[in-house]
Amino acid sequence: MNLISRLWKREWPLHLMLIPGLLFVIVFSYIPMAGIVMAFQKYIPTRGLFGSPFVGLKNFQYMFVYPDIGRIFFNTIYIAVMKITAGLFVPITIAILLNEMSKQWIKRTFQTFVYLPHFMSWVLLSGILIDVLSPSTGVINQLLGLLGIDPIYFLGNNRWFPYVMVVSDVWKEFGYGTIVYLAALTSINPSLYEAAEIDGAGRWKMTLNITIPGMMPIIVLMFTLNIGNVLNAGFDQIFNLYSPQVYESADIIDTFVYRMGIEQSQFGFATAVGLLKSIVSFIFISFSYFFAYRFANYRIF
Repeated sequence: MNLISRLWKREWPLHLMLIPGLLFVIVFSYIPMAGIVMAFQKYIPTRGLFGSPFVGLKNFQYMFVYPDIGRIFFNTIYIAVMKITAGLFVPITIAILLNEMSKQWIKRTFQTFVYLPHFMSWVLLSGILIDVLSPSTGVINQLLGLLGIDPIYFLGNNRWFPYVMVVSDVWKEFGYGTIVYLAALTSINPSLYEAAEIDGAGRWKMTLNITIPGMMPIIVLMFTLNIGNVLNAGFDQIFNLYSPQVYESADIIDTFVYRMGIEQSQFGFATAVGLLKSIVSFIFISFSYFFAYRFANYRIF
């Protein structure tokens, strides 16, 4: 008991510091979960959660027969998988290249510039992209014009829009990922490189046999965390950049839920779609934790 008393006296300020964050999570994450009941109701705002009539699973049944629901799920997974893949490959590659630089001031300057977009909101970046990709005045199309290529309406073409989302997302976030992987590189024992160099190994062999295996725990961790977002294709980004012209390739679950719930007031149906997405995401992240431990012997918790 004396030990517990001493620990409590020493650590109670730390527990008090947790209270604001705990209250924030309860108020904004757990209490709103009561709204899940709308997925089983024909929700009428004037009657509230407890006065609206229950319809059972009708919202879910309507969701599965909705004409565009298959395309919406496909768009979400397609864009999200491309983002996850590119979001792993590009930062890893850049981190390895930066690690090979001998001049630290060049390395640090490059890190600063590529990290800046991470702090910008998609509201700001979408305005920049709209100007840059404009078919009439955009820099990209002006360069294409110099090469004799007709202007491309990147944000209004179903063929190009998903790839623009992937490239712009990687451009915004790869600086943050690069810093994570550079931190992982610092944990690799330098004596391994010295031993490999004595044995005659070149930089490519060192990268394949020392650098990448040394980064593998962080790669597994980042991949595991991203698997849970396989149904999160980026609402903020797409909402600020898409238009009815590209609904065919750009409409994802989150934008669909927004339109159904906020614009068309189909609250029950929109909640049902969002609830299904949350359940599937939970299953994905659970399996990803299992596979991370099973094949990489790595646990997050």
